[in-house]
Amino acid sequence: MYPTRAIVIALTLTGISGLVFAQGTSTGPGQAFPSKPIRIVVPYPPGGPIDIVTRPLAQKLNEGMNNPVVVDNRGGANGIIGIDNVAKSPADGYSLIVASAGSFAINPNVYAKLPFDVIKDFTPVSLFVTVPELLVVHPSLPVKSVKELVALAKARPRQLNYGSSGTGGTPHLAMELLKQAAGVDIVHVPYKGMGPAAMDLLGGQVQLVFADLPVLLPHAKSGRLRALAVSTPKRSANLPEVPTMAESDYPKIDIKNWYALFVPAATPKDVVAILNAETVKVVARADMKSFVQDQGGVATSSAPAELGALLRAELAMWAKVVKAAGIKVE
Repeated sequence: MYPTRAIVIALTLTGISGLVFAQGTSTGPGQAFPSKPIRIVVPYPPGGPIDIVTRPLAQKLNEGMNNPVVVDNRGGANGIIGIDNVAKSPADGYSLIVASAGSFAINPNVYAKLPFDVIKDFTPVSLFVTVPELLVVHPSLPVKSVKELVALAKARPRQLNYGSSGTGGTPHLAMELLKQAAGVDIVHVPYKGMGPAAMDLLGGQVQLVFADLPVLLPHAKSGRLRALAVSTPKRSANLPEVPTMAESDYPKIDIKNWYALFVPAATPKDVVAILNAETVKVVARADMKSFVQDQGGVATSSAPAELGALLRAELAMWAKVVKAAGIKVE
């Protein structure tokens, strides 16, 4: 027997539907979210601190939503290439960007022109990690506290130098904030990444850095570098013996790097709500908290509005630091 015309039509439509879904169309009216793979764009190459903590987040979101969630590394131009890719992606919840304090709060203040606006072109979803900055010195430097470092810098203006991951990065701006608060003049030595800067610090080519705790943690624990202070109001669980900047008489130096999820600006509110709820669940998991702490960070979630308020506050804070330091990147 041959199939009836109605059956043929039904089978044909089913096949077309399956093909369209496989090609990844946008979620249609009345279609549950999510219904196709979600990609989280990390705007840096694989293996860096942001990439390392984003991968377990994606895996656990995959499990929680029973839907594929993949990490898409799109590095280049200090995060700008990956961020621009998501800014120009469909606003349907299937493309997210991992933002950081450097890429979303500092870059707009140091670059003369960006191809996107972090406020107008993106909608916040949630924080998922916060990272203290750690002030460290080479053991040969005769200081054991922030107070002693400041005194030495005042006695030897422009004779001390510090390394950073590059002009306009968080390590650069963190040290500039300390310089402004303490009234000292320490020479900036920019590198192409925090890895090379840390290596030269270990070798004694530069004398101090103020950078993300995860990068410096192994060397601080081993004693190859001397930790003076963390930049957050509370001490780090990874280095509980190291005082905060507030305990070191600099309460206004309350800074941290942070990693957060954003989506294109016109993404439907109900989709943002789902992504936020699922992210909050993952961040609250004991295994996620433990993993992030092992990396030197703190698993931290937020409501979309809280993240939006944080971004605006940090844009304003870093604008003042950048203006005072006269920093611009073309």
